Amino acid sequence: MNNMQDLPWDNPRFRNWIALVRAEKAVVRELTKALVPFDLKLAQLDVLMNLLRHPGMSQHDLARKLLVGRSNITMLLPQLETQGLLRREGDAKDKRVMRLYLTQEGETRLMGALKVYSGLIEKVMAQSTPAQCDAMGEQMRRIEEMLSKEG
Repeated sequence: MNNMQDLPWDNPRFRNWIALVRAEKAVVRELTKALVPFDLKLAQLDVLMNLLRHPGMSQHDLARKLLVGRSNITMLLPQLETQGLLRREGDAKDKRVMRLYLTQEGETRLMGALKVYSGLIEKVMAQSTPAQCDAMGEQMRRIEEMLSKEG
């Protein structure tokens, strides 16, 4: 870069991207605080939400769905199991595969956390009209899809 030439500050795309990232960090900060009464961290919430939607999911599929390495999942699962929020069962057809299920306590705690999470999403997304909200979601899906194809 040549002195102050080519700096991105005045580029609307750069400015808007930074605004998006800052907003995401603010939401994560608020959600992290809101999850304290449920004794859950955001990564744990992601695991529980996926198991509610896809009971019996394998550890490998869960890692792929969450876009994290299997080692991340391997570290999270014992914590959730110790808290009595999930259980692992061997797959009847393939003994190498562990299937994951919410326990009753896991489902109960998740439903409380989801109520708080949904409330936060409603508060945040109320800043947009329904059309703006849909356009924002569609744009984020296109970005994710484009980057997934490249990666």
